[in-house]
Amino acid sequence: MDVDEGADIVMVKPALAFLDVIRAVAESTEVPVAAYNVSGEYAMVKAAALNGWIDERRVLREILLGIRRAGAQMILTYHARTVAADIPCWDDMG
Repeated sequence: MDVDEGADIVMVKPALAFLDVIRAVAESTEVPVAAYNVSGEYAMVKAAALNGWIDERRVLREILLGIRRAGAQMILTYHARTVAADIPCWDDMG
């Protein structure tokens, strides 16, 4: 419906819970698909890292690459500053 009304981009949120929806949208539209990695997903990663339960850098990489593999051409995330240096070019990552 949004595309029929002239949308230039379609956004799916929350990203992690809707990886299947991201894939379906990406396969069914010609416009770019954005995924919003929402604040609750951010907080979940931060809390787990602070408790020493996860390696934050590795988990962020896996989360963002998973969203990308699902079909998102753009990812909006609160982790942007943290990962900017680690993932310099999506094209090199696939």
